[in-house]
Formats: sequence, C-alpha cells, structure tokens
Amino acid sequence: MIPRMRTTIRLDDDLIDQIRAQARKEKASLTRLLNRAVRAGLQAGSTHPREQSIYREQVHSMGVPRLTLDKAHSLAAKLEDERIVRRLEAQE
Repeated sequence: MIPRMRTTIRLDDDLIDQIRAQARKEKASLTRLLNRAVRAGLQAGSTHPREQSIYREQVHSMGVPRLTLDKAHSLAAKLEDERIVRRLEAQE
C-alpha cells in the first residue's frame, strides 16, 4: 500500500466553494471528494480521443466572373439605390 502524503495545494476561491458545497451535498469529506475528482481527471486525460477523419471540400469551378468585384460595395449601393427608386415610383 502506498503511504499517504499530506500536501498543500492552492485552489481558486470559487472552486473551493463548489467543492465544499458538493462535499456537504454528498456528506463526504473534502479529501475524499478531491481524490475522486483528481482520479477522474487523470483517467479522462489518459484516454486518447479518436482520430477524426480530415474533412476535405470538393472544389467546383464557378466559371468566369461576369462582374469585377473590385468595387463590390459601390455596386451593392447602386443596386440598393435603384431598388429604392423603383419602390418610390411604385408608390406614386
């Protein structure tokens, strides 16, 4: 059996509050709860995630552009202006 060792650790205030609340809820000691949490963390870290297959997009030709998009914002503004003019003319 491995001898027990007393160790000092520093925990964030919010974390120790959560641990104490959980210990009260489970009616367990802080030591028991911390040991269980550390064991669970070590076991979770030791399992290797499954290797995911690499996603590859298919490339499709979109053809030759009909417009130069160098001034796309000005083109969008012009189209919006034309739409507004048509809407105003329809209201008259």
